[in-house]
Amino acid sequence: MNIYERLINKETKLSVVGLGYVGLPIALEFARNIQVIGFDIKADRVEKMRNRIDPSEELAPEDFDGCDIFFTSEAEDLKEATFHVVAVPTPIDKYNMPDISPLLAASRTVGSVLKKGDYVVFESTVYPGCTEDDCIPVLEEASGLKYKEDFFVGYSPERINPGDKEHTLKSVVKIVAGCCEEALENIAKTYEIVVEAGVHKAPTIKVAEAAKVIENTQRDVNIALINELSIIFNRMGINTYDVLEAAGTKWNFLNFKPGLVGGHCIGVDPYYLAFKAQEYRYHPQIIKAGRFVNDTMGYYLAKQVVKKMTAQNKNILDTKVLIMGATFKENVSDIRNSRITDTIKEFKSYGVTVDIVDPYACPKEFKEEYGIEITQNIGNNYDAIVLAVNHKEYYDLDENYFKSISKDKAVFFDVKGIFRNKIKSLEYLSF
Repeated sequence: MNIYERLINKETKLSVVGLGYVGLPIALEFARNIQVIGFDIKADRVEKMRNRIDPSEELAPEDFDGCDIFFTSEAEDLKEATFHVVAVPTPIDKYNMPDISPLLAASRTVGSVLKKGDYVVFESTVYPGCTEDDCIPVLEEASGLKYKEDFFVGYSPERINPGDKEHTLKSVVKIVAGCCEEALENIAKTYEIVVEAGVHKAPTIKVAEAAKVIENTQRDVNIALINELSIIFNRMGINTYDVLEAAGTKWNFLNFKPGLVGGHCIGVDPYYLAFKAQEYRYHPQIIKAGRFVNDTMGYYLAKQVVKKMTAQNKNILDTKVLIMGATFKENVSDIRNSRITDTIKEFKSYGVTVDIVDPYACPKEFKEEYGIEITQNIGNNYDAIVLAVNHKEYYDLDENYFKSISKDKAVFFDVKGIFRNKIKSLEYLSF
């Protein structure tokens, strides 16, 4: 009896290591069909999940209903599982270099409980070769077992999009790869338990890793092009969103928008590919140029606002700006790699006082991560307002509201252009 059949017959268990935005939805989906062990190193997060609370605030309590899952922060409990899914974050450091330390730590944890015949499937986004070159040696060392002889490894990149209720684990084709044909078949069958859209079998683990890392690299480069165009059009006095609306009438025009590019995927993954490319003595010019453009847009935003306030004879040292939105995207609580912090930093370098509000971001977490306080109460004397994230709570606001919290000749910077053609008396700017 193969491992897939044993899982279906509930003769063994599947574990998910890392219960964040990616890991928890996967764990719960599997737990509706088979027995699951959900593991996270943070005991406080585990306690919340035991009480049907998603620490990431993506899932509702009822999403835990009907799930055969045991949450734990004790690695010893993982011994009951024979199929391990590793879904830990893969961030970058302050030098924009890959930080795979969480991934290696998770590999060490899994390796310590690995048994003969076990499977380990990695879901974390990495550069091609990371699974085989970096993770498997750790598994072997920690377990004392031999790869391909005693245990099997696969890779199946996550495609979960925070805040997206349409493109879910079940509805998006899942890429799967295995270390051999038998492993590939078992891994594919296991994921087919929960992925209704089916799986795509990649020929090798490296191909699957590369497929994932270029998904977000492609988006990053395209957004960078639009951001660069927005800088050009701004100098020409042309609204970028008007241009995109006109160009979008052609059937094959790609619908990308300018903006701040943060988060744990698009703003991170290209650096993984660029890092690995240089090992092969190639300097990735387009990828790095795209990253440079997108990484500087937060500073560019602040400079545009400061220039406009200066043109209105405001004393910059006496000005106050309200930033609405701190998360990396709309309608989520995720603050990882929030690029609005660049805007705040640039404003403060000019001596501007900044208030920042967000209906989703946790003030405590934001303070711990960035050293920036989230304002609890909005004032009424702002020289500029930056609508940075188009949370649904902001859509019902109108110009009268913005005027009520602003001084005369206030600047309104609309990052996503959601108030285009609706702001008449404030000084309107956008990318």
